[in-house]
This record gives sequence, structure tokens and C-alpha cells, in this order.
Amino acid sequence: MLLILLSRCLWQLTHPYKQLLKNVPIQPMTDIEITQSVTAKHIREVANKLDITEEHLEYYGNEKAKLPLDLIDDNKVSKSNLILVTAITPTPPGEGKTTSCIGLSDGLNHIGKKSVVVLREPSLGPVFGMKGGAAGGGWSQVIPMVDINLHFTGDFHAIGMANNLLAALIDNNIQSKGRNLGIDPRTVIWKRCMDMNDRALRNIITALGGKTGGVPRETGFNITAASEIMAILCLCKNIEDLQRMCGNIYIGDTFDGKPVYAKDLNASGAMAVLLKDAIKPNLVQTLEGNPAILHGGPFANIAQGTNSIIATKMGMSLGDYVVTEAGFAADLGAEKFLNIKCRKAGFSPKAVVVVATIRALKYHGGKALDSLTEEDVMALEKGIPNLDRHIESIQSFGLPVVVSINAFSSDTEAEKELIYAHCKKIGVPVALSYGWADGGKGCVELAEKVVAAAQSCKAEFKPTYQLEDSTLTKLEKVTRTIYGAKNVELAAKAKKQLKRFEDLGYGNLPICMAKTEKSLSDNDKLIGRPENFDIHIREFEIAAGAGFIIPIAGNMLRMPGLPATPSAEKIKMDSDGKISELF
Repeated sequence: MLLILLSRCLWQLTHPYKQLLKNVPIQPMTDIEITQSVTAKHIREVANKLDITEEHLEYYGNEKAKLPLDLIDDNKVSKSNLILVTAITPTPPGEGKTTSCIGLSDGLNHIGKKSVVVLREPSLGPVFGMKGGAAGGGWSQVIPMVDINLHFTGDFHAIGMANNLLAALIDNNIQSKGRNLGIDPRTVIWKRCMDMNDRALRNIITALGGKTGGVPRETGFNITAASEIMAILCLCKNIEDLQRMCGNIYIGDTFDGKPVYAKDLNASGAMAVLLKDAIKPNLVQTLEGNPAILHGGPFANIAQGTNSIIATKMGMSLGDYVVTEAGFAADLGAEKFLNIKCRKAGFSPKAVVVVATIRALKYHGGKALDSLTEEDVMALEKGIPNLDRHIESIQSFGLPVVVSINAFSSDTEAEKELIYAHCKKIGVPVALSYGWADGGKGCVELAEKVVAAAQSCKAEFKPTYQLEDSTLTKLEKVTRTIYGAKNVELAAKAKKQLKRFEDLGYGNLPICMAKTEKSLSDNDKLIGRPENFDIHIREFEIAAGAGFIIPIAGNMLRMPGLPATPSAEKIKMDSDGKISELF
């Protein structure tokens, strides 16, 4: 035991280089042990770096604070350098996109830039399910990590309550005799939500128990990250916009076929009141004491997958460089970040970082999961086309690209040389990122190449489609330009739903694809860079309040389930309240 403690102390003293050494008989510190070894600054010190005075801070203890919306300055937003971080198609070993975001922002601060990292808030579902927390890793984390991964400042709970208030008002109106809108229960599409993976709630029947229980109907639950309220919070510009968007939520039809909206139930005011604090971004810090803003948390495979417009603009008002991420790979998060979020917000990234790992690329090249740490230049070469596809997708927007290779100790010189040679051949800058092992110092090369790329950017992004395009045309442009697909096929149910939504006047909305994150296609078994595949749309949903149409490809679900051995089983807390194994 003493030897383990001594070796961990040695790791902490020399962590910049330890992950690069092989066969060193020491046990590295876990992510949670690293965060517990760092003394956080008081949040007012972090705010001082951004010239935020104390009267603008709404404290949630010493390490968290809410920021008021009046700190947003559109003149400063237009002058800031927004850097988007995305990734290759996810693999079981992970790519470390959030870790790379945090490391890059710390790296930018190391080279004298005033940088802020702006991220999403983690969902409790993955924390207790399979994926784990989402606060970075190693020496590139945001803190207080435990709070961030758990209840944080209560934003997710407020979103869930606003969502479920609307559900309660719908059922109450159906039950009511005096002020009944004539809602047909069979048409109600609005579901309740909770921030936990629970497959048993996907499809349920409510209002059992006789007349006093209400009118029984089929419904279900979504996870909070998939709620339209989450999407609205992340796409609204201010309180007024939030309330208007909540009122525009389409919930179903009357018995005579007329659409019913949340505003018809007089719901939007009360919903906005529940979100009055959740709309304010949260200020925390990296392990190096640099500013981090966390706000919102939609999933990218079933929603737009980016933090809020408000948080991004807040960061751009306060920092010269803002590093932000979009969920999963460039085909999902980055596409939606640009075609949905940036289009509404009116800003554009100056550069896009595509994160990859050598082991993930070998996985896409067909190498077995249990042998990814073995050198295999051939598998790496076969997996690189996946990286190429995502680079090409970003280049289709007319934006500069930088490749970040999140480094691991198992990466060999031959494998690194292959990546560097390939990126040089295609004319894309590349840097090895050691943020996990060395924080900002390990990302200085990446930071310098990102600054150079941002300075080379001369124009705003070009969207993949125009809002005036038909929904089918938008689908075809996204699936062909971003995924590399051949055709789009609509099921009969999808065609009927799409006609209904277009008849309601929603044909000019952007699309927010719900698709597996595990493949460029809608078949999660097709890894690498599949070709000659079709995208199959089984149905459409409408998020009229958030302002987009949702084509659903394959078997996407809005309420995940727990794995056979969920992460929750490993989490422990001692008598002093110290938590272990949160990841």
C-alpha cells in the first residue's frame, strides 16, 4: 500500500512525462484523485481573469457562480475568435474531445491568449450508465468535477420541471370539462422527462385509476437532454425569446385536426419562470484555474448537441479566444452547431479542431478492441479514411481545420509519423495533444496551430443548405455532403408526417438529424468510412418551439437504457463524504 501511495506521489510530481513511458510499474492517479489533489481557486479569482466584478456573480458556494445575461456584449462577440472542437466517429475506447477542449483552452492561456472554454453540462444518465462523467480527464478537467457531474446548479432539474409542467397542463386540459380545448389524446406527442437512463419508461400508459386519475393514454419519457425544453434553453437569446419559444411548442391536435401549442394552454409564462435561473450560464474553472463556462446539455445524436447560444456569446464577450465543443463526431454535433446554432446566433467559428486518437483510428481500420494498444500501421492506414471524411465535411463549410491527435503511451513513432505524413499530404495542420498528461503545457503546439488557423480564416461558414430548400433537399444535402451517403429513403409513416409538418408551415426550418453516433451511416455496425449506403428515415418529429424538424434514422431512442453493469454500481462514498469511482 505504501509503495502505491509513493508511486502516485511520484506520478503527481512528474505527470507531464509519465504517460509517455512504457513498462513503468506505477499506478497513475484516477481523474477523481487528480481533482481532489488540486486546491480550487475561489470563483471570484477566476472571474477577475475575465474582468467580471463581484456584483455580477451569483454564488453557488465558493467554486461555482451564475453569470447574468447583461454581460453579453455583441460588439465584443464579433471580435472574438470562436474555436469549435469536434471529432472522428466515436469508438469504445473514446477520443477525449472534452479533455482536448479543456487542454486547448489552457494551452491558449499558456501562450498568452485570453481564452475561455465553454462546454455542455453532463447528464446524470451517462454518469450512472455506461459513458461516465463529462468533465474532461487527467490534468485537463473542469472543477468542481463531482458537483458538475451530479446536480451542479440545478439546471437539468429546472428543465425537467418545465417539461413536466407542460405535460401536467396537457393532461389536466384533457380531463377538464370547463376549459377543454378538445385535444385528441391520441395525437399528443409531448412526453415527460427525467435525467436518468430508464428503458422501462420509454412507453407507458398514464392516468389509470378511474375518473379521478384522468383520461388514460399512451405516452412515455425522454431523457432530459432530449427534451425540447433543453433545445430551447440552448437556442434562445434571452428571457423573452425563451418564453416565446416555449409558447410555440407543438403538442398535438384537436379532434377536428387543428394544431395545439403550449401557448394555447397559457403554459409558457410558468415554464419560463421555472427556467429563470437555469437560463444563466455557470462559471467554473479548469484545474489550472482558467475560466470555464458550462451551460445546457443536449445530446448530439438526438438533439443539437451543443451548449447554449447564451453561454457561447458570454464567452465571446469575455475572452479573445473561446473553445467550445459539439457532441460526438463532425457528422452530428459539428453539422448541427453550424447549420442550426450558428445560423440562429449569427456567429461563425474561426477554426475547427477535429480530435482523433491513433487507437480509435486503428479500430476504424478493423483492429480488435482488445489489441488496440499494439502497433499496427496497416490498421491505422485503413482507419484514416474516417478522419478524412470528417475533415472534408468541415472543409465543405469553408472553415480551416486542425487535426488534434490525443496522445497515449501506446502510440508508436511509426504510427505518429504516418499521421503526420498523411496530414501533410492533404494540407491540414496536425498536432499531438498531451492535455491528459500535462494540461495546458501539453497543448501548446496545438494552441499555436489553432491560432495560426484562426488568423487565416477570411470568411464566415457556408451552410450546407438554405432554409428555403425543401426538407427532403436539406436531407439529401446533409447526408451526401456530410455523411457521404448515396440516397435518402423515407418510410411511408415519415412521408405522412413530413407532409403534415410542411402543411403547418414548418418547411423552412432547419433539420436536426437523429442518427446513431457510431457510424457515418444509420447502421452502427458500419465503422470506418462506409460507401454506397442509403439513409433510411423511419419517421419525423417536430420541435416547433426550438425551431427545427427532426428526421429519425434507424432505431434511435430518446430514452436510453442502462448497460448490464452500470457505472452506478462502482460509485462509492466514505463516511467523510469523499466520493470515488465517479467515472
